[in-house]
Order: sequence, then structure tokens, then C-alpha cells
Amino acid sequence: MKKITQPVFITIQQEATGKRMRQLFQQNGYTVKDVQTAMGFENPQAIYKWLAGRSLPSIDNLIVLSLILHVSIEEILVLDGDFCYYRESLKNFLYNNRYAARNKVFVTV
Repeated sequence: MKKITQPVFITIQQEATGKRMRQLFQQNGYTVKDVQTAMGFENPQAIYKWLAGRSLPSIDNLIVLSLILHVSIEEILVLDGDFCYYRESLKNFLYNNRYAARNKVFVTV
């Protein structure tokens, strides 16, 4: 695996992430009201902002969303930049080194 010698840049695409969340809500049969209740919010404004791409959930809200939606945080967020390259490199490394994957050898990037 290639050694990282310079900064890694990641961008979260807010609007695309909002669209992705809307799709995940629909796939799971959830309304905004359902998610609001599950997250313990008094009102749905924050959720509507997420879905419209005007803001992003905090990390603790992303964790709850990932549990509610049965996906990883990475599957909720739409990322671009260097992260996509490094994620693909790591997947290829683990595929090519099945021993490491089977024995849960962790590789840091």
C-alpha cells in the first residue's frame, strides 16, 4: 500500500448527502416525523435542513441515524476528494491480502 506523504482532503457534499438521507428514509419506510420521534427531537426543523442540504447532522446524530437506517455513517455521507481514492486503495489491499482481512489485521491510512 502506498505510504501517505501529504495531507488527505475530504469534502462532504451537503446537498447530495441530504438526497441520500431522503432515499434511505424512503427505503426504510420512515417519515420525517418517525425520525424526529426516534431521535427525540421536539421539532423537525433540523431534519428538514439535513434533507435540503442546508446543514449536516452532528457526529452523535449521524451515529443514531446509522442505527435507525441500518447503514454505516459512510453510507449516509456523500464524500469526494482523496477519501474515495484511499478507501478504494484499502479495499484493494484487503482483497489482495485476504490473510490480513481474515485475521483482522488493521491498516492505518
